[in-house]
Amino acid sequence: MAINIKTEREIRLMRESCRRLADVFQNLEEAVRPGISTMEINILGDQLIRKHGCIPNFLHYHGYPASICVSVNDEVVHGVPRKKRILQEGDIVSLDAGLIYQGYHSDMARTFGVGRISPEAQQLIDATKQSFFEGIKKAKAGNHLHEISNAVAAYIAPFGYGIVRDLVGHGIGTHLHEDPQIPNFAQTRRGPRLRAGMTICVEPMINMGAAEVEWLDDDWTVVTEDGSWSAHYENTILITDSEPEILTLCE
Repeated sequence: MAINIKTEREIRLMRESCRRLADVFQNLEEAVRPGISTMEINILGDQLIRKHGCIPNFLHYHGYPASICVSVNDEVVHGVPRKKRILQEGDIVSLDAGLIYQGYHSDMARTFGVGRISPEAQQLIDATKQSFFEGIKKAKAGNHLHEISNAVAAYIAPFGYGIVRDLVGHGIGTHLHEDPQIPNFAQTRRGPRLRAGMTICVEPMINMGAAEVEWLDDDWTVVTEDGSWSAHYENTILITDSEPEILTLCE
């Protein structure tokens, strides 16, 4: 496993890449409403990324056909935008996207409620978000990587939710996916030691029901096996000698 430690110059470029992506997400959140299609969200996101002078890094990545992953209700991640998929009052929608700024990648995800949603759906969104923040309490130089994983899992356990095991977080930099992999479920091995200058994406994917997922026939969209709803929360973060710096935080 080769983990890339960023230089000060690289960190500056990563910060700017992430700042621009966070701005894109603020605009996308405002666009989420009943009646909008998932394709319209994708088109808007692509336009916003390019307006910032950046490249959407998801577009054509291993053949993915869009710039924004738009996943609705039981779709966990990698939902393919469609003109006929219209958001309805009470849905939840996960947006996952990234961009490239001067050769450096950023990546983030959020789950939003569409109009008024049920208390159960809101709890799922809130718990998924908080599990991220519980995880990065351990994201300090000198700790081991899987302390993050264990903290996410420990927070989620009392809710009885399923933690997706087939998809994990990752390092990021001049490539969208770099070492190390970062599971969201409890680990028995410590994993590599965290060092200042590492940039990683921590991204809990939490199902209201069981953890198992499956892929649809489009070979991209990941859905829960039992049809339960799923939420996703991700930020790109920088490991420092003190507290982690959340590079994509826009709230």
